Amino acid sequence: MIIDMLSGVRVYTSDIIWRQILTDLNARVLDAPSMMDVNLDELNITTPISPIGLKSAILDALDSTKILNTIFGHSVSLPHLQAQIVVWLYKTGGMSVNELKNALGYAPDAATHTVDTAIYQLRKVYGRQFIQTNNGVYSLGKI
Repeated sequence: MIIDMLSGVRVYTSDIIWRQILTDLNARVLDAPSMMDVNLDELNITTPISPIGLKSAILDALDSTKILNTIFGHSVSLPHLQAQIVVWLYKTGGMSVNELKNALGYAPDAATHTVDTAIYQLRKVYGRQFIQTNNGVYSLGKI
C-alpha cells in the first residue's frame, strides 16, 4: 500500500511540500534534523521522483553498511542493536547510556540492561578498548 510506504521512518526536511509528501507516505516528519535520522535536505533528490524512488533514496540513507565498513575496515555482520550503537557512537563521537537508551526508543530511566548487554557483547568480540567509557560517556576506541 503506497500510503504506508515509509511507515515508521523518521525524516527531516525544511521544505513544506516535501513535509506534506512524507506525511502522506506515513513517515514521521521531524521538526529538527538529527544525526540518527534521515535529513532529506542533504540527499539532493532531483524531481520528478516516483514514490518508490523516494523510498529507495531514504532507505539507502538509513543503510549503515558503509559506516560499519569504514569503522571495521571490512564488511561485518552485526546484530541490529549492536550495529545501531556502533553507528551512533561513530556519528556522535560519544553518548551516555541514557542518550543511547533514548536513541533506541527506551526511556532514559527504564530499568533495562539491553544497552549494557550489547556493549558487553561488542567488547567481548572486538576487545575491551573497542568501546570506551569516560565520565559515563561511551565512545568508540580501537579494534
